[in-house]
Amino acid sequence: MHGQDRLYADGLVMASATIKLFLPHGDGTRLRTAEISNWSGKALAAPGTDFDDLLAREELIGSGVYILTGTDPATAKPMAYIGEAEVLSDRLKTHKGLEFWIVAVVFVSKDENLTKSHIRYLEGRLIEEANAANRFLLHNAQSSGAKLPEADRHDMEEFLAKIHQLLPVLGSEILTPIGGSEPVSVGVPVLQTEIKGLVARGRRTPTGFVVLVNSQAVTEPRPSAEQYWPALLALRQQLLGDGSLVPDDGHLLFAKDVEFSSPSQAASIVHGGNVNGLIVWKDAKGRTLAELEKA
Repeated sequence: MHGQDRLYADGLVMASATIKLFLPHGDGTRLRTAEISNWSGKALAAPGTDFDDLLAREELIGSGVYILTGTDPATAKPMAYIGEAEVLSDRLKTHKGLEFWIVAVVFVSKDENLTKSHIRYLEGRLIEEANAANRFLLHNAQSSGAKLPEADRHDMEEFLAKIHQLLPVLGSEILTPIGGSEPVSVGVPVLQTEIKGLVARGRRTPTGFVVLVNSQAVTEPRPSAEQYWPALLALRQQLLGDGSLVPDDGHLLFAKDVEFSSPSQAASIVHGGNVNGLIVWKDAKGRTLAELEKA
């Protein structure tokens, strides 16, 4: 079960769910399956080291969609390949040569009721939502997709909602939007930090801390950053390079919501040097994040 109900296309809502995980090898990092109560679908996930075990599964004789995730060797950024196949085992065998990927996740129908049009539609929607989430570079950013009758489209949107629920459980955030673009959850306040008259706004997310679009940051990092925080400088350069941070009238501006691994990492980018995010992020009443989390 993951947080609050969430609205999807065609008015569907992600509701509470009971998820059943099975570990064939007794190891949560190896091949595993996942099912949701009262759902005809099934997910299978495996690292590259268990790829042959995955291919040997009976479920992969049928049709479905799959996601391969790893790291782009050229940019060191997360990369993914999203595909579909009528015979999954045959198609996945052809991807052994894709060096970047380290984890495969497959979604099938237990009642074998996914047609070619269904899986093409799901592939298109997965690519669309992965592009919107913007967490991974996509090896294949476009798909032919498929048009479906209204009733079939509704069924596939329900199937997609289940994929959304299962992916984080299986260790993938590829479809999870950056937290700032989501409706603010109850009890998760927007915080701000200030330096030299510049103001940045952000908030906690389930996977870190997001700095919101139009937040400001200092242009020059502290002189000590080069010696003591080279990783911070490298991250700032990466954000400048990909357009997440842009120069703006004597300071830097966040051109979009950017999620960081922690409040301190987020604040350090804003301040240009190492700071304690639990202290510098404050709510409208001046209470620090540390105080809020103790309350």
